[in-house]
Amino acid sequence: MQKHILIPTDYSKNAFNAIVYAFELLANEVCTFHIFHSYFLTGAAKGNLLFPEPEPHEYDTAARWSGDSMERLKIKVGLLADNPKHTIHFDHEFGTLIELLEEKIKREGIELIVMGTRGVTDDGEVAYGRNAVNVMESIRECAVLAVPANVSYKTITEIVFPTNFKSHFNKVEMEIFVKIAQRKNSPIRILHIGKETDLSEKQKKNRKEIENYFKDLEYTYHWLEKTGVKEGVLSFVAERKSGMIGFVNRKHWFFGSVFSNPLVKSLGVHSKVPVLALHDSRN
Repeated sequence: MQKHILIPTDYSKNAFNAIVYAFELLANEVCTFHIFHSYFLTGAAKGNLLFPEPEPHEYDTAARWSGDSMERLKIKVGLLADNPKHTIHFDHEFGTLIELLEEKIKREGIELIVMGTRGVTDDGEVAYGRNAVNVMESIRECAVLAVPANVSYKTITEIVFPTNFKSHFNKVEMEIFVKIAQRKNSPIRILHIGKETDLSEKQKKNRKEIENYFKDLEYTYHWLEKTGVKEGVLSFVAERKSGMIGFVNRKHWFFGSVFSNPLVKSLGVHSKVPVLALHDSRN
C-alpha cells in the first residue's frame, strides 16, 4: 500500500534537509511525497484590528513569490529525486499552516509529516521553531517527525522511547514507528522516569502492549530515579548519543514540559536528534 507523506516547507535550508531525510528514511517504500508551502498575510485574519486588510496587489505579490520559490525548489529536489518508488507532488496555498495541513491530511490520507525543527529564521537560541512546535502540538491526525538541519538518516544508532506507561497507543502511528526502527535495525531504549516496582496494574498492562508492538525489534528497559522527566530524558539521550526520540504525545504534555525548556539548548540535543511525535489514541 502506497504511503502518503507530507513535507511542509518554508523554502529554508532546514526544510530542504527534512526533504532529503524523508527520501532516505523511506527509500525502500512506495511513497507519494506532498511538498507543501503555506503563505499568509497577517492582516488577512478576520477580526484582526491591529493590521489593515491587505490590498489585492499584496495577495498577488505573496502568491507570485511563493510560486517562484516553489519552482526553484522543484529544480533543486529534481537533482536528488531519482527513486522510482517515489512520486512527488508540489503545492502551495494561501492560508494558515495548521488549517491547511489538517485539510491536506484528510484529503490525501497523510500518514506522516516530516519537517525541519527550525525555519527561515534559524534562531540558534531556540531549540524548536514556532511552526515545528505548533504542528507537533496541534496536529493530532498523524505522526510528526521533526528533523534538525544537520542530521542525516544514517545517524540513527538507537531510538529512545520515553514513556510513563499511561498512554493509549495509536495503532497506525505505532506501526510507522516500528517500521522506522526496522529500517536501520535501530534498537529501542524504553525509558521510564521512576521505579519499576511503582507501576500500577494499568501501567503494567500498557507496558505489555508496548512489548507487543516491539516484539520483532531489539529493545531494552531503562529506569531513572530521583530526576525530573525533562532532565532524565534529555540527559539520557545526550549521554548515549542516541539517534532519535520517539514518544506518545499526550496533548500539551511533552513539549510543554521538555522542549520549551532551556535545558534543550544547554544539552545541545536539539541540534542532533530527530523527534517523532506519536499521539495518544484518546485525543
